Amino acid sequence: MIPNAEEILRIARHTIQLEAEVLINLEKSLSESTDFQDCVEALAGLKGRLVITGIGKSAIIAQKIVATLNSTGTPALFLHAADAIHGDLGMIQAGDFVLCISKSGESPEIKVLVPLLKNFGNPMIAMTANKESSLAKLADYLLWTPVDQEADPNNLAPTTSTIAQMALGDALAISLLSLKGFSAEDFAKFHPGGALGKQLYLRVRDLYPQHDNPQVGLNAGLQELIYEISSKRLGATAVIDEKGALAGIITDGDLRRMLQQSKDFTGITAKDILSAHPKTISPDALAVDALTIMRSFSITQLVVLENGVYVGMVHLHDLIREGLL
Repeated sequence: MIPNAEEILRIARHTIQLEAEVLINLEKSLSESTDFQDCVEALAGLKGRLVITGIGKSAIIAQKIVATLNSTGTPALFLHAADAIHGDLGMIQAGDFVLCISKSGESPEIKVLVPLLKNFGNPMIAMTANKESSLAKLADYLLWTPVDQEADPNNLAPTTSTIAQMALGDALAISLLSLKGFSAEDFAKFHPGGALGKQLYLRVRDLYPQHDNPQVGLNAGLQELIYEISSKRLGATAVIDEKGALAGIITDGDLRRMLQQSKDFTGITAKDILSAHPKTISPDALAVDALTIMRSFSITQLVVLENGVYVGMVHLHDLIREGLL
């Protein structure tokens, strides 16, 4: 029988409730022993890599944990448990730790693999829900995932168990990140691509030199103003005084408002239209900070000042082009 909408919602909520309960129990279990702390402290001094292995859904979780560790400063490598016993054990080197992930700790591949790993002499970590498993007993460190029931009615499909594995892997990675003092600058080194990386390393000085530097003098007339704003395509121009200092800014919006309010344009110059206190930013500021300022004041460009000297403008379109918006 196909469930109705109310039954579908009930099933979904029940699944999420079961998984939430597993996470709560997992959090509580961390204080029952020093296993997790001991494991983190050992990994903090790791000279090699953390090789993570598993089978089935645990292998998929292992790959995710590997990706998280690598991006947060702990070198990690995925080793499929089935492939390991067919030659891939050669991936393990002296100085590596090995983390085996298995809910039961008794799957055939894991039972074959664990003794082989012990022969290598590398420290071994077990992540399992079964403290009495052969995996748990042979490991040097035990990361316990207390899971009794999966979310599906048959208690078969890995659901709550993989949620616990994922969460404990994240806890491991973030604990190591914090212990090592891994900074935002370090994070940026490993994430140079995409919007995330650009938020951490892209600076205003990387943007404003990409286009011309619009500027006029205080006595520039309307024709010069319109030409400068139109030709430089930034929707504004800086106004520079006789000493070369920034006097203000004129945007295309300022021009439109002036045209609406005035009937006689004779003799109008830049000093009659300019806004004297434009929003400015340093070349060394992060591009994402420029975006924050533009959003806060509902503007589309910022004047770039280096040591108080006007050097150019950064436009909202620069940030859109870089994928920051």
